[in-house]
Amino acid sequence: MKKYRLILIGLLLAAGLGQAGAQNSASPYSKIGYGLLSENATGLQRSMGGVGYAMQHGRQINVMNPASYASVDSLTFLWDIGIDLTNLWSKENGKSGHSFGGGLDYIAAEFKLAKRVGGSFGVVPFSSVGYSFGNTLENNGTETRSGNGGISELYAGVGWEPLNGLSAGANFSYMFGTIVNDTYVYSTSTTLFERVMEVRDWNVNLGLQYRMNLNRKDRLVLGFTYSPKRSLHGHTWGLSYDASQDTKVDSIGYTGLTGKYQKPNTFGVGLSYSHLDRFMAEVDFTYQDWGKAKYTPLEGFESSSMKFDNRWKVAAGLQYTPNSRGSYLKRVTYRVGGHYNHDYMNIGGNNVRDYGAGFGLTMPAPGSKTLVNLGFEWKHRFTTPKELIKEDYFNITLSVTFNEMWFWKNKIR
Repeated sequence: MKKYRLILIGLLLAAGLGQAGAQNSASPYSKIGYGLLSENATGLQRSMGGVGYAMQHGRQINVMNPASYASVDSLTFLWDIGIDLTNLWSKENGKSGHSFGGGLDYIAAEFKLAKRVGGSFGVVPFSSVGYSFGNTLENNGTETRSGNGGISELYAGVGWEPLNGLSAGANFSYMFGTIVNDTYVYSTSTTLFERVMEVRDWNVNLGLQYRMNLNRKDRLVLGFTYSPKRSLHGHTWGLSYDASQDTKVDSIGYTGLTGKYQKPNTFGVGLSYSHLDRFMAEVDFTYQDWGKAKYTPLEGFESSSMKFDNRWKVAAGLQYTPNSRGSYLKRVTYRVGGHYNHDYMNIGGNNVRDYGAGFGLTMPAPGSKTLVNLGFEWKHRFTTPKELIKEDYFNITLSVTFNEMWFWKNKIR
């Protein structure tokens, strides 16, 4: 049975290579830059506002800080699969819109490698793109814009606890994905302008956690993560296609990403407090210096009014389990959280921001250690100082955490 489970995980990872992070966006704002960014939060973490830098639990996967892998239970093999569904309402100049998005979000696994050493691997999203909208042109023509794709990370990580309470870890990942932005112009003829970005690169995320036991029941955990600034590798180009003449010009402005497109330094810090296995609270802060990252717009295909701002985010969350050894309802874990995000996108001097709140439940599957995580999120996105498009999201996240006793050795009698 273990062999078949390994095969199943391999098939799910293979499917996730082309899907994770690619279909879970439904916003015109995802047209900008690399799209809407992700923080590698699992389903249960998203219900808590997206916290995780100081989260440390032996039976929960925490990709946000690889130092947490050192605390994985020595007898188990964890794997977590998450999907989501997003319902979006937008409003611009009195006009309302409505759209859906969703799909496979992530796949992650975690296991013990040795005493004080844990490992993890999986596929998580870095960014996502998905939108479709149109408008009327001054020459009485019409224009429609659509986009899809995103950037994902196939990662492998390790966490080590060299000293009691102090753990360090690293995630090494392969970044891959293709972002496609299409613009159809309808007037006397139909013309398609298409911009394509193809990313093939590597990334690293480093983490530290320090656990302070206040007494037998209470503890604090301080977490820190850092991902260095680096130039992306891959290519970007534009295409122009005249449908009325069936004329196509390939590779307009074909150029490499190296030296022209970058990801920024990313810093994360968090503090959590927990009481036994019943209560946990955490506050996180994220900072990315996008204002110093290069992004060279493809001439004729991207707006010159777009630029990047430094991004910061504050998140806080709580989780509570009445009694992990009690009746079924008492073993259900309840989560709540919220966040405020000053995003990296800037359109004509207007910064994009969002805030939101989440609530979730973790329900143990009868007769096993498998956990079903159901989360609900509401998010409001807007621009300032000038109000452009206002968006309200309602997001449902469903994830399943499988906890298998793969390393338990039965006694021979």
